[in-house]
Amino acid sequence: MTTTRLLADLDLLRSREFPAGPERSGHVDSGPGFHVAALATSEEFWEDGGSLRELVGDQYEAERDGLAAVLAARWGEPDRMSLWPLQDRCTEGERLPEPWSDLSAHVPDLMLWRVDARWIGLGVSQWDAELPFQLLAVITDVDPP
Repeated sequence: MTTTRLLADLDLLRSREFPAGPERSGHVDSGPGFHVAALATSEEFWEDGGSLRELVGDQYEAERDGLAAVLAARWGEPDRMSLWPLQDRCTEGERLPEPWSDLSAHVPDLMLWRVDARWIGLGVSQWDAELPFQLLAVITDVDPP
């Protein structure tokens, strides 16, 4: 994965209209007011003792940080938002809007920019220890709760 390709994928995603209802197209989940795209996905870790998983996690965070540096040159420094408090609110029974509810289940934090009335976010996801890492891009007009 290269920063140039990741940036091109993100710019393409930003140009897409939001659908009226939930839909999935390739590695993009969309719904009213949002797109969440897996810009890159690692392999799974079924037989790994942990060191490879840690190395790949570091690589995905470095890819996110590299792309964030390019975006910071465009839009300024991002805000960093922890999603753990949102997960706690969901666990306590609060219904949060999408994409925030789903993201809080597997993304610890996002780098966020506010651009042209939309939020643009980058995060690293891993649903469970044996599952792949994903570099996610989030485009939404739904304000963070």
